[in-house]
Amino acid sequence: MTVITRFAPSPTGYLHVGNIRTALVNWLFARKNNGKFILRIDDTDMTRSKPEYTKAIMEDLTWLGLTWDAIYYQSERMDLYEDSKKELINSKRLYPCFESPEELEIKKKVMLNKNLPPIYDRASLNLSDDEVQDNIAEGNHAHYRFKLNDEMITWEDGIRGSIHFDPKNISDPVLVRADGTMTYMIATVIDDIKLGITDIIRGEDHITNSAVHVQMFKAFGANPPHLNHLSLIKSTSGEISKRLGGFDIRSLRAAGIHPMAINSFLMKLGSSDPIEYRKTLDDLVADFDISKYGKASTNYDIAELERINTKLVHNLSYYEAKSYLSSKIDETFWERVKHNLSRVNEAEEWWNICCDEIEPQIQDLQFTSSVAKLLPEGSWDENTWNTWIHAIKHETGKSGKELFMPIRHALTALEHGPELKHVLPIIGREKAVKRLSGQKA
Repeated sequence: MTVITRFAPSPTGYLHVGNIRTALVNWLFARKNNGKFILRIDDTDMTRSKPEYTKAIMEDLTWLGLTWDAIYYQSERMDLYEDSKKELINSKRLYPCFESPEELEIKKKVMLNKNLPPIYDRASLNLSDDEVQDNIAEGNHAHYRFKLNDEMITWEDGIRGSIHFDPKNISDPVLVRADGTMTYMIATVIDDIKLGITDIIRGEDHITNSAVHVQMFKAFGANPPHLNHLSLIKSTSGEISKRLGGFDIRSLRAAGIHPMAINSFLMKLGSSDPIEYRKTLDDLVADFDISKYGKASTNYDIAELERINTKLVHNLSYYEAKSYLSSKIDETFWERVKHNLSRVNEAEEWWNICCDEIEPQIQDLQFTSSVAKLLPEGSWDENTWNTWIHAIKHETGKSGKELFMPIRHALTALEHGPELKHVLPIIGREKAVKRLSGQKA
């Protein structure tokens, strides 16, 4: 049997690191098993789903290299869900309910005040056919709930081991809203059946949903896929969510984080392996083993991601970095500056410092003007710096920060960055002389 996994985001916001970790693990599992990875856009929520979010989802996945073998949109599969709804009604597993949202909220509060779990009381299950017709005649719109059987729900989770659920502790879920639209609960099960999904990998916040889905699969005469529930990613602010700022992939991309740093970081997060960078997705596939993921929640530490990113940048060849660089940056420049970069896009900043016009920061004009006169003539290379510094020390007797910091501020207008021996030949003698003399150049 061909392994088929799926990533099923709802286009109601931008992808965050929690979403991407789920997508990545599904993608790696499929590739490790020579299977297929399906992208399914869960856009049944017509009010909140936006085309721009669908486009952003596809852009982010493509940027990360997580290409899909097929794509489906739930909004285009409504007829399929309607047929499935009728099938469940005919088998007496789907029943109409007429409580308003306000009535359901009151019931919930009454249960909570009694220190009871707010589980739906199945009042509508006892409605006679005549009562149902009377409600319809009065203009009340039915929503439909799935009737859970009393049998214990169990499965062997690929990450969490044996799972047991007593359905008495779960409300019969709403599968069809009062406006006739389908909820995630029915659409996802039907699609998982029809698309032949063999393995479902998602967050542990879906465990209760999975318990319901197990009964739904059986109600449709299908075997549930293998279920795997990843631990949640936590941050200092709590769970990662779409609405919690600073965690969306687009922000990380804009900040210059390399896609393979993100992939390397998220693949190992929550596993027994140390977090180390890998240059290619093929390397991650070779390392991947779903059995290494644990139950405990794991912290999202942006500092750790940045550390991985820095190590990756330092070890990227020009040809590996080229697609993320502007065309004006050549191999020589990249190799000279990369070891002092923490992000690929910083190379652009240093190109501008070396080659464009800047305002020098002068700390001691008398000193920098005098050392400008000591700059070697002729062609420059990486030995030029040592020749020049040796002359300065001999002439002035200065050393350490007293010597280096005024020069760095004058040449780059910054107090940190790549070694000056690497960038001095790029700046060139003419610009160097002007900057050391306090001129904009």
